[in-house]
Amino acid sequence: MVERFTDVGNGTVRDNLTKLVWLKNANAFGQRNWTRALLDAKTLANGSAGLSDGSEAGDWRLPDVKELNGLIDFAYYDPALPNASGKSKWVDGDAFIGVQSGGYWSNTNYSGNSASAWGVGLDDGGVYGGNKTNTGYVWPVRAEQ
Repeated sequence: MVERFTDVGNGTVRDNLTKLVWLKNANAFGQRNWTRALLDAKTLANGSAGLSDGSEAGDWRLPDVKELNGLIDFAYYDPALPNASGKSKWVDGDAFIGVQSGGYWSNTNYSGNSASAWGVGLDDGGVYGGNKTNTGYVWPVRAEQ
């Protein structure tokens, strides 16, 4: 059986279920407001945040709320994230590092309120709308290259 996540060894982790590529360090930027989170993800490139993948600014982005929520495994709590095999709870280094149990921003605007965007709490996997001036974590994603 194929593992859920594969550490590619260049600062990225491939999600074998969704075929998305995630930054290995889920806390490379600390907490940011939404606008800064978008910019951090958009300007991420090879040589920063532990990357040696040849990526360029513009290759990375914030995930949409469905992609971010797709990481969640409700069998686990604090964080609600599976390990590389997908068969037990994540621990630091398997396959990601720096995962926080707090809220992570998505690039998805909150419908009906342009001052808010959707986020996902990695403690319990809850999806919430947060004011864009609040802070949350940044976990960039990109398509396979």
